[in-house]
Amino acid sequence: MLKIIPIRDLKDTSSISKLCKKSDEPIFITKNGYGDMVIMSLSLYEKKFKSGKESFSNKK
Repeated sequence: MLKIIPIRDLKDTSSISKLCKKSDEPIFITKNGYGDMVIMSLSLYEKKFKSGKESFSNKK
């Protein structure tokens, strides 16, 4: 299900982090009722955008 939250909710970073980790979709952020940005967990980002051997995490 599509998740949309207002930008003011980003103040609670631990709650947003948990929400991102539980979600299997990007979360849309609104500002003054209009779409402003999209956030997602690192693992979801890697699943969606990983190309070849490249990874976006800090694995060494």
